[in-house]
Amino acid sequence: MGGAFIAAAVLARLGGRIGLPTIPLFILAGMLLGPHTPGYVLVHDPHELEMLSALGLVLLLFYLGLEFHMDDLKTGGRQMALAGGAYLALNVSAGFGFGMALGWGLSEALVLAGVLGISSSAIVTKVLVDLDRIGNPESRPILGIIVVEDIFLALYLAALQPVISGADSVGSAVAQGGKAFGFLLLLAAAARWGTKLIGRLIATKDDELLVISFLGAVVLVAGIAEEFGVADAIGAFMVGLMLGQTGSGDRIRELVHPLRDAFGAIFFFAFGLSIDPGDLPLVVWPVLIAAVITVAMNVLAALVAARIYGFGRGPAANVATTLLARGEFALILATMSANAALDERLGPFIAGYVLVLAVLAPLAAGRSHWLARYLPRIGEQKPVTNG
Repeated sequence: MGGAFIAAAVLARLGGRIGLPTIPLFILAGMLLGPHTPGYVLVHDPHELEMLSALGLVLLLFYLGLEFHMDDLKTGGRQMALAGGAYLALNVSAGFGFGMALGWGLSEALVLAGVLGISSSAIVTKVLVDLDRIGNPESRPILGIIVVEDIFLALYLAALQPVISGADSVGSAVAQGGKAFGFLLLLAAAARWGTKLIGRLIATKDDELLVISFLGAVVLVAGIAEEFGVADAIGAFMVGLMLGQTGSGDRIRELVHPLRDAFGAIFFFAFGLSIDPGDLPLVVWPVLIAAVITVAMNVLAALVAARIYGFGRGPAANVATTLLARGEFALILATMSANAALDERLGPFIAGYVLVLAVLAPLAAGRSHWLARYLPRIGEQKPVTNG
């Protein structure tokens, strides 16, 4: 664990001197020191960091929930649903069509629909934090789309498992989906009506007790969420949503920063450990084509979001580039497809696709003004002048 932190820190410092974002450098550190590359192997089994990696993802999404105010959900629910629905419709359908065009099989196409369709909540969150854009107006639809995606993926995973495993259990899939949706409704109700009670329970003047309290709450609820078939990330997000509205919200946001950054780095490092560079040349063309499709669909979805929210070209470009990254959900699907003995090309493809977009997304987001020059003026308002 110490070696992982040091390796990630050294590469990030070197990359920072030439303007590279930290996320792909953390991933690169994992690749270089993992079991799939020549030279010194720091971690022989990526599963050794599995718990720390999961904690990093949970804390990243918890922080996202802290920054996403309930007022945004209450006042922008319809816009959020429209923007998120449009994003999913464009990207998931494009992913399914791409999978069918490859000819790998129907189950494989359903897996690719999810891989190409869902953004990485962890990477998107890290990009917003690194670029100091959490408070930007366009971050509201970005976070809203992530929420819609997380709700969708919880149900998608429950429905997809019996399909790709070849089991004829539609009733079981419906029951699992219903259980997951019920738990999400319970969390949403607690976030909507239980804030005052939760605030009184967690309130304390002692920073040490506050850290222990919110860390225990977020990890516990994330674990319970998994038992109900809901992604631990969305459980962590909902806890952040609740605690962010309490009187301790500002202190929690400050105290969680070092935890979020440290364990977030381990999450990306552990992802790099799982990538075997030797498998990537076998799927290089499908990976590049899929990346181009994703860029195109993200631009279209961003233009739709700009029209819904009344944004100009700059915010639309930020939406398009920030949501490019794919990550943790794609890795879950890769594991599911391997367990279901699907086409063996899926694993290398998903690893290569995620790595390309994990590198491209932070770079593109930091230079989104280049894309903004070529976007139409959808939703852009005329300037107001005095007199």
